[in-house]
Amino acid sequence: MNFNFLNDFLCNAPNDPRAEAIEVIPRAIYVPQHSDPSSHRFAFGYEIRIINHGQQTVQLVNRHWRIDMGNGCIQEVRGDGIVGEQPKIAPNAEHRYQSGSVIESPAGRMWGDYGFVDEQGDAFKVKIPMFHLIAPRDYRPIH
Repeated sequence: MNFNFLNDFLCNAPNDPRAEAIEVIPRAIYVPQHSDPSSHRFAFGYEIRIINHGQQTVQLVNRHWRIDMGNGCIQEVRGDGIVGEQPKIAPNAEHRYQSGSVIESPAGRMWGDYGFVDEQGDAFKVKIPMFHLIAPRDYRPIH
C-alpha cells in the first residue's frame, strides 16, 4: 500500500486546485564550515521558493519534513510556520526563505508538506518535492 498516496488523499481532495496553484522550489548547498565529516556531521543550507499561482491569498501555517539521514534513519520534523513566520502569499507572488539541516552522512534527502489556509480559513496541504543533500567529493570521508 502506498501510504504517501493515502496521506495525500486524506489531506486534500484529488486535484485540489488550491494545492495545485502553489509551486514549491527547493535548492540545497553543502556548508563545509558547519560540517565535520570525521564526526559524521554534514551541514546543508537550503532555500525554498513558494510561488502562489492561484487567485486568492493563502497563509502557510505549518510544516512537516522528512529528512533521510542517508544512513537508514529518517527524522520527522513538524512545527508551526517556517523560520518563525507564517507568511501570507498573495496571488502571483512568492515567498522565499532559507534554513538548514544537519545529517549524519555525506548524502541524504528531504521532502514533506506545508499546511496552508485559504481566505475562507479552510486548510489544505502542499507537497514539498524531494531534494537531495549531497556533499562534494572533497568532503566525503574515505574509509
